[in-house]
Amino acid sequence: MSNIPYIISKATVIDSSDVAMMVGELLEEIMNAIGSPAFRFNFEETVNRLTLFIEQEKYVVFIVRGDEGLPIGFIALYESYALYAGGAFGTIPELYVRAASRSSSVGRALVSEAKQFASLRGWTRLEVTTPPLPQFQRTLNFYEREGFAISGGRKLKVAL
Repeated sequence: MSNIPYIISKATVIDSSDVAMMVGELLEEIMNAIGSPAFRFNFEETVNRLTLFIEQEKYVVFIVRGDEGLPIGFIALYESYALYAGGAFGTIPELYVRAASRSSSVGRALVSEAKQFASLRGWTRLEVTTPPLPQFQRTLNFYEREGFAISGGRKLKVAL
């Protein structure tokens, strides 16, 4: 696929179904890798949630389409704030490239798009979390190649 051109654009609510489908694929891959049903995915709920996030400008998504306009990946961003970061910064909650398009610079292009957007917004940095598990070493290596550095800590959660 590396010789096939692709187009990256800022997603609109019209793209919500395509992005939601890829979110489901991403979560399924993660659960298969860790051998645990860590996520509860509902397609319609995800479409509705993403549509609302885009309408309210809480979430920015860049979608990449390949041959014949078919979606092959996306990256999502939202604005965060912290004193340690010097103010506003961006968080990448999801980045996904479909398997057939991996290792063809699509992920790199999505991260580049996110960095450009972050710079235009005046964000001080971009942050992303990867699980500290051997199954995600390839993901960690990718982010390090793209200039991300481990900053310590682990992401923890509590359900409310």
